[in-house]
Amino acid sequence: MLAKITSCTSYGVSGLLIDVEVDVALGLPTFATVGLPDSAVRENKDRVKAAIKNCGYEFPNKRITVNLAPADVRKEGAGFDLPTAMGILAATELIQPKQLEETCIVGELSLDGSVRPVKGVLAMLLAAREAGIKRFIVPKENMEEAAIAASSIDVFPVASLPEAVEFIHGRRELKAVRAAISPKKLIEQDYSADFSEVKGQLHVKRALEIAASGGHNLLMQGPPGSGKTMLARRVPTILPEMTYEEIIETTKIYSISHLGESGPALRVHRPFRAPHHTISDAGLIGGGNTPKPGEVSLAHNGVLFLDELPEFKKHVLEVLRQPLEDGHVTITRANMSLRFPSTFVLIVAMNPCPCGYLGDRRNSCTCSPVQIQRYQSKVSGPLLDRIDLHLTVSALKYDEMSGKECGETSQKIRERVNRTRKIQQTRFTGISHVECNGQMQTREIEEHCSLDQASSTLLKRGMEKLGLSGRGYHRILKLARTIADMELSENIASKHIAEAIQFRRNSI
Repeated sequence: MLAKITSCTSYGVSGLLIDVEVDVALGLPTFATVGLPDSAVRENKDRVKAAIKNCGYEFPNKRITVNLAPADVRKEGAGFDLPTAMGILAATELIQPKQLEETCIVGELSLDGSVRPVKGVLAMLLAAREAGIKRFIVPKENMEEAAIAASSIDVFPVASLPEAVEFIHGRRELKAVRAAISPKKLIEQDYSADFSEVKGQLHVKRALEIAASGGHNLLMQGPPGSGKTMLARRVPTILPEMTYEEIIETTKIYSISHLGESGPALRVHRPFRAPHHTISDAGLIGGGNTPKPGEVSLAHNGVLFLDELPEFKKHVLEVLRQPLEDGHVTITRANMSLRFPSTFVLIVAMNPCPCGYLGDRRNSCTCSPVQIQRYQSKVSGPLLDRIDLHLTVSALKYDEMSGKECGETSQKIRERVNRTRKIQQTRFTGISHVECNGQMQTREIEEHCSLDQASSTLLKRGMEKLGLSGRGYHRILKLARTIADMELSENIASKHIAEAIQFRRNSI
């Protein structure tokens, strides 16, 4: 007899519905799984067989064929264990096939029949909801994550195979999971770090506020111990509050990457990713036989911080060019092409030379000109050209460090950032690919960054003196637009252009 169960898997950062077709026929006792399964899926025959027997059900001593459709998509993970077991029981008429209609099932089985959690449940639920699925059976340990998208689909958590069978039979009632947190409550943010803890460095704080207000990338160069890392780690605390859609999108990426177990199921804080300089290009950009999100996608809607920039492998840094320009990563394999979102604020930090004390007031540099040139050349010009703000971070004096005066709190700075972002949201209403000034393309720049004669003359002189490229020209205009928005100015003035130009003077 043939039984058909609807299941789901993650594909890129989205969910994909899979039809699990189970055929139990006369013949030699075999168990074959077809439909491009990976090793974890092929091995489920032993888990499913043991789970069915250990739960007291009869395992058919016949030829069993399991087809996972569509067959041209590679299936990964153990999430097909539970639907396969339910399909076998339905094919042997222990369960009526009609009882499984409009129901999606995912879950990994232990040998004793208990259901283990799977990754990517949120993406699967969203895909099932769009497809009109009425019920979704998930592992009990995925209940908290499932509650995020349970507003318009009935989600039932199960702990074991018998519990799922009895529920389908109607002999056991399960309480559907409902979203217990409203979107408004999700926006509440609480950070352990705060900008008030940073003493001095007023010009750096100003630059970081500009970067947060317009979504601009930033480079900090300075000696060891000058506070570059401390400042970078506090940038998420001044970024605008995440919208409900951003929270869902970010949580989905972390769920698919199987990183949700390291923290709360719901990612209400903007991500801050700081990969070590030994990371590979696949780890940074994403990849694998079946591509998975990399650090640039895990930093989506947040901050990607690269400390000790020249220590990264040069070919690893070069893969950042596409996500910085496009806001997404496209990874192509022989049988698939996947797109991962990667809209983030890039903050990089580096020493000016190998010893770190070039230009420092307190310590003498011991590096030769050749060493300095070799060290700085590890970062390519095209990558630096994609970074909007370049600034020098100097070491603090004793009086600045020992002073008890505190600076502005992150909350106060974030209020100004929110005000500036609202101006940009109004400006770019109806434009899907632009949410802030840092994402403007040529058309938007020409429309919203017009200059008067004095500003145009100043920008021309700045470009000639600094030797800026066409990309550098556009970066200055976008920076000036953000600075004008921060001052609630409708037009870009000369002072806005001047401040934007000085942020390009420190480029190495």
